[in-house]
Order: sequence, then C-alpha cells, then structure tokens
Amino acid sequence: MKKILIIDDSPDSVFLLQDRLEREGFETAKAYNGEMGIQKAVNEKPDLILLDVMMPDISGFDVCKTLSSKEETKLIPIILLTALTEADNLQQGLQAGAFDYIKKPFNRTELIARINSALRFSETNKFLIEIEKIKTFAATVVTTNHEIKQPLTLINLSTAAIRREITKENYSSENILKRIEFIENATREIISVLDKLGSIKKPVITSYVNDLNIIDLKSDEKKDLPD
Repeated sequence: MKKILIIDDSPDSVFLLQDRLEREGFETAKAYNGEMGIQKAVNEKPDLILLDVMMPDISGFDVCKTLSSKEETKLIPIILLTALTEADNLQQGLQAGAFDYIKKPFNRTELIARINSALRFSETNKFLIEIEKIKTFAATVVTTNHEIKQPLTLINLSTAAIRREITKENYSSENILKRIEFIENATREIISVLDKLGSIKKPVITSYVNDLNIIDLKSDEKKDLPD
C-alpha cells in the first residue's frame, strides 16, 4: 500500500484529503506545518507528498526546496496544492523541486489521476536507478578483475618462486628478497586500485570488450589537472 504524506495547515483540508485518499486504498500520514512535514517525510519515507503552498511557518516552496535537497527525501515526488494561479508562482514551485501542482479547488478525479501519474513516474525512476546501480556494480567487478589480475599473478608467481628457492640446499637470499620486492610492489598496486575505486564519487563508465563496461580510474585524475 502506497503511503501519502499530507502537509497542510488547514485541518479541514487534511481531513478531506485523508478521507479521499483512504477511500482509494492509500495509506496516509499528516502534518499541519512545514517543520513537522519535513520531519515526517524524513522519518516515514512516504511514497508521495501533497504539500500546501500557503502555510504560516514555512512556505510550501521552502519545504519543497528542503525536501528536494535532502538525500533521504529527494526522490519522493511532491505535488503542490495551491490557490496561486500566476505563472511565476507555478514556475517557482517546479523550480523548488515539485513534480506537479494541483490548483485549488480540485476535483477527486484530477487529484487521483495526478497522484497515480506521479507514483508511476517515481516507480520508473527507482527502477532506472537500480539498473544504474547494477551496471555500476558490474563495471566495478570487471574493472577490479582487469586492474588487479596482473599484480595478483605476479604475487602468485613470486610466492611459487620463493617456495622453490627455499627447498634448495643452498638457496639465494638475493633471489628471495627480489621476489619479496615483487610481491610488495604488486600489493601496493592493488591497494592503489582499490583506493581509486573507493574514492570515486561519480563513476565514468566506458566500453571495454565483449559488451562489457569498465570504470575509468583516470577520470578523477583528469579533473585535478590544470587547465
């Protein structure tokens, strides 16, 4: 069941909306001012927010800006409920991060249609985000395999060489130290690759081979280069 948070300073409006939404099978939560609305949105993670524009403590526009900028709530679609009809006012609401707006007074059919449209968009958006996460994960696996395969192979060969050397009656300390140096260099290389992967904030994914993608580990380095 989808949960809708109603933020409106008018108890009558909240009651009316709550009654209509619950009749349509939605779960509802309510807040009577902007501050309470922000807190409930963060705590309850509703699927959609109906937000009145004209409120005494914090305007709906400011509430919308706050929710759109918070990591926990930025993906929740917000529909503004407004009696304002000026184009500039409506544009201000959309620029604040609102998905849509409904002019007061509104009818039940329009209200439910706008809500369902916003929910469908939200579900599609969440699906696309999950697809991107899967692609990024797959590219990370391919990148890790590509970047650390050679140093891991070198470590494996070096340990095998050390094992052979120490079985000799007169083994060479110099040969063993050389192999240990190979292992240390390979280990540093692996740590460097993992550090780069861990520090990337926005992965740049490029084509690799056989329809596989790889993360460009040099993309962040390019950003730091002087113009």
